[in-house]
Amino acid sequence: MKKLTMKNYKATTICAVKRNGKTVIAGDGQVTLGHTVIKGSARKVRRIYNGKVVVGFAGAAADGIALMERLEEQLKRNGGNLQKAVVDLAKAWRMDKYLRRLEAVMITADKNHLFLVSGNGDVIEPDEPVLAIGSGGDYARSAALALYRNTDLSAREIVEEAMKIAGEICIYTNQNIVIEEI
Repeated sequence: MKKLTMKNYKATTICAVKRNGKTVIAGDGQVTLGHTVIKGSARKVRRIYNGKVVVGFAGAAADGIALMERLEEQLKRNGGNLQKAVVDLAKAWRMDKYLRRLEAVMITADKNHLFLVSGNGDVIEPDEPVLAIGSGGDYARSAALALYRNTDLSAREIVEEAMKIAGEICIYTNQNIVIEEI
């Protein structure tokens, strides 16, 4: 039997857009193993910190949830300061023996900020407020950037259309979309 690794385990596309005071993060629900869909309704976009922060994660679900819980702990320690919390999480992720093994990446946002956080120590606040991660992340980000630059669509409309396009192109992305807005 083939060993399960991140190379043959594909999961979720997450897309986020910030526009006109609204930030929207969406994620699809597809999880596949090799060429087989294992689940079509995974929920990898969630609210934390009393609903003030939204997190979307791609990769191993248990790892993403563990990181989300660690982020919430950092938010509590830092009085809700998302910028400080993601930097502290990234530092811990790089230094902690347990956290270094986690195979996930996340996008997180509050009313003021939008960040990509990875286990490589990346904390990225994009020049343009559009991010995407996961199996169909490049497709979703390309579509969202084009819509952001060339239309007056709302953040929600951009994310919905970008996820639809990613789902039409990427075999690891489906149309079962969960959306959270701040």
